[in-house]
Amino acid sequence: SSPPDKAMVCFGNMFIELPKTKTREMLRQDQEELDEEINNLRKELRVKVNRLYEAQGKPELKGFNLNPMSAEEMKLINRILEG
Repeated sequence: SSPPDKAMVCFGNMFIELPKTKTREMLRQDQEELDEEINNLRKELRVKVNRLYEAQGKPELKGFNLNPMSAEEMKLINRILEG
């Protein structure tokens, strides 16, 4: 069992005990990098789909350039819907 200020973190096939603050920061950085990569892939996909539609002589896809709502925006919407 880990002390209360430590967390067991898996790296490959090893578990390492790290301070919770360090673990939280590592997870935050990983999530930021993943979010950035997801956004870049979405942008690239939009361009590729528009090129495909253009090559097929079809009009540009409507609504395809929309962005998903953030977690904060979703919380606000849910709060409004709950009354």
